[in-house]
Amino acid sequence: MTQPTRSRLQRIGQALGPAIVAGPPAEALRAGIGALAGLAVTGLFVLAPLADGMLELYLIAPFGATSVLVFAVPNSPLAQPWSAVIGNGTGAVIGVLACMLVPDPIWRVALAVGLTVVAMIPLRAVHPPAGAVAMTAALNPEAIADLGFGFVLTPVLAGTLTLVAMAMLHARATGRRYPFRQFDEPGPHGTADPAPIKRLGLSRAELSAILQRYRQSLNLGVEDLARLIGAAELQAATHRSGPLTAADIMSRDLVSVGPETRLRKVAELFRQHDFTSLPVVEDGDRFRGIIFQIHLIRRAHEDAFRHDRRLIAALARLLDRRQELPTRAAEIMLTDPPHAAPGTPLGALLPLLASGGCDAVPVLDGGRILGIVTQTDLIAALARENLRHGPPAR
Repeated sequence: MTQPTRSRLQRIGQALGPAIVAGPPAEALRAGIGALAGLAVTGLFVLAPLADGMLELYLIAPFGATSVLVFAVPNSPLAQPWSAVIGNGTGAVIGVLACMLVPDPIWRVALAVGLTVVAMIPLRAVHPPAGAVAMTAALNPEAIADLGFGFVLTPVLAGTLTLVAMAMLHARATGRRYPFRQFDEPGPHGTADPAPIKRLGLSRAELSAILQRYRQSLNLGVEDLARLIGAAELQAATHRSGPLTAADIMSRDLVSVGPETRLRKVAELFRQHDFTSLPVVEDGDRFRGIIFQIHLIRRAHEDAFRHDRRLIAALARLLDRRQELPTRAAEIMLTDPPHAAPGTPLGALLPLLASGGCDAVPVLDGGRILGIVTQTDLIAALARENLRHGPPAR
């Protein structure tokens, strides 16, 4: 076999192989449990009581496809509530009309699905299961003759709305976002500023134009594109950050607390040293977790702070008085924070400390803490590198 032929076959094999990266088993289980719960609730409590012996035309196959989208790929534009509800509803209306107007079964199915596709795009409601909704109606003209446009309301809209509602609840319960994030929604701190990773200098219109130019508007939302561009820029920055590692820039003289340390003492250490984080260790240097100031603040009652501007001091007094609140470091510490090894490149720390959700990264070696890299450490190191080597060439 010649080299060109071998290369061509290799490209064909790659093209026919998987197009997405493998997902972790926990994510697969999360999506599967969501689909199971969503369809069970939809079937048992919404559609079965109305089915009157025709459950096969109520718990219809397209709901399975809708479940895959809203539970497994909830960030897809095809899975959003507008796409699901309007798309499935449109397919149901066109499927009923096809049953009324087209006697030939093959033409009825073809026209129902084709016209559904034509209608969904200008409605900005592309949802693949909608084609199956139209086909389901077109294949059951006798049942549709009895149900008429009632098929649109029940089962299609009732079932789709239930699945969407279940997907929202499931996403919230499992730490996901559905519907997907909006580009101009408030940032993580409740202000108008977007998250640092999304401060690209590109407007919504420019990002939308990029998606349309590359025909990706059905695959990505504007906010997802902004996050991906920001993440790519940070990753690219790691290639220019020099040979420094976490061990080179970390703080080594650590102030730490034990799991049994009273929160009053934790608050006093925060105030005394002006830290934003404290590692929790035992047996000298065995890492157990980390406490950020926000962990203390979130435990305080808002009323206690309205009368005292010294937040940490007020919290310390409150924790001393209220025994039902957590009183030990172990009760509020983050036990599995992002962490680094001594040899972790400086650039790899950028995404961890730039997201806004992490103020410090412990540096661990076999479960023992060697130091900690704070945002201040990282900024100082980058400033030194910039002075030493100058800005990257453009």
